Amino acid sequence: MSQAVDKLVIAGREFSSRLMVGTGKYADFRQMARAIEVSGAEIVTVAVRRVNISDRSKESLLDYLDTRKYTLLPNTAGCYTADDAVRTCRLAREAGLSDFVKLEVLGDEKTLFPDNEELLKAAKILIGEGFTVLPYTSDDPIVCRKLEDLGCAAVMPLGAPIGSGLGIRNPYNIRIIMETVRVPVIVDAGVGTASDAAIAMELGCDGVLMNTGIAGADDPVAMAEAMKLAVIAGRLAYKAGRIPRKLYATASSPLEGMVG
Repeated sequence: MSQAVDKLVIAGREFSSRLMVGTGKYADFRQMARAIEVSGAEIVTVAVRRVNISDRSKESLLDYLDTRKYTLLPNTAGCYTADDAVRTCRLAREAGLSDFVKLEVLGDEKTLFPDNEELLKAAKILIGEGFTVLPYTSDDPIVCRKLEDLGCAAVMPLGAPIGSGLGIRNPYNIRIIMETVRVPVIVDAGVGTASDAAIAMELGCDGVLMNTGIAGADDPVAMAEAMKLAVIAGRLAYKAGRIPRKLYATASSPLEGMVG
């Protein structure tokens, strides 16, 4: 299926790419810009805490992102309470970044797992204020359903802990989440290499968001291209429908009609 036909739709907005990328951990802004360009991503996450909102005269990562080409997705990375996350989103809106936000409320510094109680609280407030909310959450189908019920435009369950590169640790929960909610399911966190991205897409996820998997590679630009191709391949494989797994062999060439 052509990418031009198979669009990702979030809150009424259409995107051709199902890969979303972050802007942190690169060697410099130029490397970041090149990797994002090669990735083909249209949605780019920006940690509000890393943007100098008060003095835009100084060099900023925003100087290297063409907002006519990319949809910015401000995120609340580093927030540990609902109040802090809500305040961060309001700052992003006031600064003219976007009201299309990735909501993170972390539970502790060691695991960076989400605090789902605070996440639900923040999501309710932000949705009430007109934000389009894409929440980073645990791979818990019940929490994802509650987030959808609140009005979140998508759910973003983790594949593994942020920056771990462990891949999809619990594909069965991801499958249950896709059966539980009607909004897009985007795997966020844990993708380490192209095969991880392909697996997420082969499961039927609507998209993949990553940062460290690209920025932390020896060659971030090359990895960005690998991730782009993996997401495309995984989506095509999912749409095509894989053959069933069998314990024993099945001949590739039919034996019927062969002359002895």
